[in-house]
Amino acid sequence: IKKKKSTFERQICSGECRNFIKVLLSQHGGLFVCGTNAFNPLCANYTRDTLEMVGEPVSGMARCPYDPRHANVALFADGSLFTGTVTDFLAIDAVIYRSLGDSPALRTVKHDSKWFREPYFVSAMEWGPHIYFFFREMAMEFHHLEKVMVSRVARVCKADLGGSQRVLEKQWTTFLKARLNCSVPGDSHFYFNLLHATSEIIHMQGRDVILGLFSTPPNSIPGSAVCVFDMQQLAHVFEGRFKEQKSPESIWTPVPDEAVPKPRPGGCAVQGSRFSSSTTLPDEVLNFVKTHPLMDETVPLLGHRPWVVKTMGRYQLTAMVVDTEAGPHKNRTVLFLGSTRGTILKFLMVPTGDSVSHSSVFLEEVEGFNPEKCGEDSPQARQLLSLSLDRISHTLLLAFPSCLVRVPTSRCHLHSRCMKSCLASRDPYCGWTRGSTCSFLRPGTR
Repeated sequence: IKKKKSTFERQICSGECRNFIKVLLSQHGGLFVCGTNAFNPLCANYTRDTLEMVGEPVSGMARCPYDPRHANVALFADGSLFTGTVTDFLAIDAVIYRSLGDSPALRTVKHDSKWFREPYFVSAMEWGPHIYFFFREMAMEFHHLEKVMVSRVARVCKADLGGSQRVLEKQWTTFLKARLNCSVPGDSHFYFNLLHATSEIIHMQGRDVILGLFSTPPNSIPGSAVCVFDMQQLAHVFEGRFKEQKSPESIWTPVPDEAVPKPRPGGCAVQGSRFSSSTTLPDEVLNFVKTHPLMDETVPLLGHRPWVVKTMGRYQLTAMVVDTEAGPHKNRTVLFLGSTRGTILKFLMVPTGDSVSHSSVFLEEVEGFNPEKCGEDSPQARQLLSLSLDRISHTLLLAFPSCLVRVPTSRCHLHSRCMKSCLASRDPYCGWTRGSTCSFLRPGTR
């Protein structure tokens, strides 16, 4: 598909006019793929084995960004595609969008800073009747002259059908968002405001939790932290008070309970109730949720403090994967944190006695960037684009701008001839075996 480009597009098109894959999802036994397609995003289905296209491509608008540098998230749930991206070439119109399923297409309100203000999408996941979106954006609730970036979680109901013809038609009626609190407690909390990565929702010690990797802003003391959030506590925040600004000059304050209309705005419609569809909700409820998407309470971090804190480093931590089945008995948790220098920091999480928090043990820092595979060694070349865990081969996959590198999850051979060194490493992947050597312990090893 060829498209004549404007002069402006040609000027910025020197390196970006290729087809950068931004969405890659499993769907119906095949692959659903979206790419930037030289600033003309397209999506298509492919067979998994032969990678042949199935059917015709569809527009990637609101499903894939135009520019490969713009962040986006996507997942399939209940037969529909849920995306967080931008819909335009200049990345002005940020959107959470549902499409391609039997349910009607829905989007967030356009050009409303109460809904979005320069968001950077990090992840999206399904939990219960909702889809949760994790992102960071410019805050609008602080009375500061300078811009303040904060981290958020937003959610929508999977069964949302949009509003009435008068209010929120073809738009979400259940969109709500709250701030994520990742901070070190004290007389004055020290905040890690920038969310870079999250884990999947994982089950730990009887709880569904999600881990987030945060950092301080560039003009602050350099630091990174891993904070953990209980999904039940997170969901409870969306049942609390709303936040509002009564005039452009006033501060943001909680909405009194008596000022909140019934039924409660932002909730999922319940079959058999008086309002069994979002399209039948009163205009008062729809107008309220349109103008009050922000919750007053922040989402608390589990254990009241970060599980990992790394400050005053020469780099930031921006990527994360979690192995909750480390070790021969699959009962240890290891964090792998990717840095802006292309290295991987490895931590063992050790439960504490209160059942809600963990202490971390730093195990090692591993060089991930490989000049032989990646070519020129420069700060730009070392930027880690993504980090993933291959559980079958017990390796990490590191994506850099010019290469893909595979790194083992353990380096037991470094302690191969010294039992004391092997045991002191505390690496759950390693153990002293009968052959008098420090070896990788496969699952099931005794």
